[in-house]
Order: sequence, then C-alpha cells, then structure tokens
Amino acid sequence: MNEVLVSFPQDLARILRVSGKELPKTVRIYLALELYREGIVSLGKAAEIAGVSRWEMMEILASKGIPLQYSEDDLKEDIETLERLL
Repeated sequence: MNEVLVSFPQDLARILRVSGKELPKTVRIYLALELYREGIVSLGKAAEIAGVSRWEMMEILASKGIPLQYSEDDLKEDIETLERLL
C-alpha cells in the first residue's frame, strides 16, 4: 500500500493520551473507525487502514460501540463461501 505522510499538531498525542510513538497507529485507527462508520470503507479495508486484523478491527468497533454493517448480501456471500468450503 502506498503511504502519504501527514503532519499533526504536537499536542494531538496529549489530547489522545498516547505517546508520540503511538500517535501514527492511533490516528490510523480513528480514521478507519470513522470511514467505516460513514460506510465509506468495508470492514476489511478499515482493518487494512488501521493496520490490524479483521478480528481486531471488530473488537475495536465493539469497544467504541460501532455496530457491524452486515447486509443481507453479505450473509448470502458468506453462506456461498461456506458451502464452497464444506
């Protein structure tokens, strides 16, 4: 994945209550959460942006009270995948 460097005010780490070293990952998680909440990206893409697994992303979403966006089409696709695998 290509990356773009973005600068933030120095006090952002203090506001988010993280160390300067943890700031990039924390910002990526917050960005991924908001993009997912707005329906702009899928769960998989949000996890990729945040730099975590899909399972970790689901845990982060739950901890923030953000519901999973799971449609009837998603269910059908999952059933088809399971049927192929079994």
